[in-house]
Amino acid sequence: MGAETLYIVGWAIAFVFFVVVEAATSAALVSIWLAFGALVSMFFAIAGVGFKVQLAVFVISSVIMLIATRPLARKIQGEKHATNFELDVGKTAVVTEKIDNSLSEGRVRLDGTNWAARSEDGSVIDEGAVVTVREVSGAKLIVAK
Repeated sequence: MGAETLYIVGWAIAFVFFVVVEAATSAALVSIWLAFGALVSMFFAIAGVGFKVQLAVFVISSVIMLIATRPLARKIQGEKHATNFELDVGKTAVVTEKIDNSLSEGRVRLDGTNWAARSEDGSVIDEGAVVTVREVSGAKLIVAK
């Protein structure tokens, strides 16, 4: 097998690899521009152009494809929306069981749901106090007076 044939086969393998990676990922447009670059470079290899030029074509065409598809990728991925727990930060809750970090105790009611809670600064917060949610840590709310 000659060097030209190896280049053609190499670019074809790279193309298939990048297409498989694209198909296997859940995110949109992760490696499609590299697949495009490999495909273009394969045509340059078929035309008998030297490897350095093929490599330059791969890089340039991949970058051009990346720039051209970036707005499309952002549109496909859509806007980021706050998740439920992110929406809870800043809300007020009522302490239903005294919060004492040293005893790993404490519960609050937030929007009708009971949560395990810890105080942000380690202070004891009595039952009935109104607190503000500072953070959500797993299934616990980190709160402050």
